[in-house]
Amino acid sequence: MLDIKWIRENKKEFNEALSKRGIKVDVTEIIKLDEEKRQLTTLIQEFQQAKNQKSKKLGSLKGTLSREFEDIKRDVEHINDKLLELNSALTKKDTLQDILDNIPNLPAPDVPYGTDESMNKLIRDFGKPTEAKFAKEHFDLGRDLDMMDFEQTAKISGSRFVTLKGDLARLERALISFMLDTHTNDFGFEEMSPPALVRPEAMYNTGQLPKLADDSYVTHDNKYRLIPTGEVPLTNMVADSILKREELPIKYVAYTNCFRSEAGSAGKDTRGMIRNHQFGKVELVTITTPAESELEHEHMLGAAEEILKRLEIPYRVMMLCTGDMGFCAKKTYDIEVWLPGQNKYREISSVSNCGDFQARRMKARYKEINAKETNFVHTLNGSGLAVGRTLVAVLENYQNEDGSIRIPEVLIPYMNGKTVIEKG
Repeated sequence: MLDIKWIRENKKEFNEALSKRGIKVDVTEIIKLDEEKRQLTTLIQEFQQAKNQKSKKLGSLKGTLSREFEDIKRDVEHINDKLLELNSALTKKDTLQDILDNIPNLPAPDVPYGTDESMNKLIRDFGKPTEAKFAKEHFDLGRDLDMMDFEQTAKISGSRFVTLKGDLARLERALISFMLDTHTNDFGFEEMSPPALVRPEAMYNTGQLPKLADDSYVTHDNKYRLIPTGEVPLTNMVADSILKREELPIKYVAYTNCFRSEAGSAGKDTRGMIRNHQFGKVELVTITTPAESELEHEHMLGAAEEILKRLEIPYRVMMLCTGDMGFCAKKTYDIEVWLPGQNKYREISSVSNCGDFQARRMKARYKEINAKETNFVHTLNGSGLAVGRTLVAVLENYQNEDGSIRIPEVLIPYMNGKTVIEKG
């Protein structure tokens, strides 16, 4: 959520920044609603103060049955009626909150302008993409190995679900353990094991609600939602908190199952494991200060990249343009992995700096040493990595002409020394 005070004082900059994201809002209406809301809030405070004073006086006169007692009692009743009226009027001003809740974060100054992914900026690449003549896509490889099931799984759960079997199930587990070990041992992240069900407030805090409501799964009583990413429970670990400066940065990593309805992806990646309703992800979250958030952003990106470097799989890093960034992000790097079966790069991780956008929603602050005032923290998140897509990348980049799969050297210890996956 953006700072309404900053919007009031920087109308031109606000409009220009939003226009880079292809969004137009009526800033005059926002400021008008804010002014009316602040006036109502001031009146409520004044009436509440008068009520407190008169109630205190009323208490001292209780039992006297004097004229003064009756006059003050009527005044208190009148003030109560007025407070009800003012609070009702204030509730109607929630239009302002609705508007603010649907305005995305503003892009950082170094984010390139663009309307879609075709205008993203290449930052660097790693490895040389392979173009094996015999390359198959992962779902054909998995089917031929008899270790990846979509048909029977569809009878159980519907489309966009998969069941892994045998060595592919073990390979998935190996990837999870490898990622968690790397991030905890080499990059200083603390391993967490959060719940997959959260309250709507937690989804609101991290920006999934109200904007992305159609993409989430809801329980029948609407009390809980299934997480679309581990970012939600991990970031909310500091909600409604005032942290000490010396506690920062806080760095979490967790493997979670994630759930998305994929409401806006009809017809996209309907085959295979690229875009499923349920998928596993190792998530990185950092809570830090404004002064250190850019440095932590690069650190998180490096941690995610390191997974692919050690797997020796080609990839590239893209900086997303203004028109391709997520709702909460002020700056995002995408890591795109090479898939020879598709003969193209596909996203495997997004690493985003959200600035204080989420912190304002969830009231997460920190206090500098010996300081009286508090400041909002900065929150960052990223996949380190999406496990299913990493499995896809291993299958396609390590496939042999006979359909068997070589195990990346770094994963062999996690596979009990096994070096090749082949049909039994």
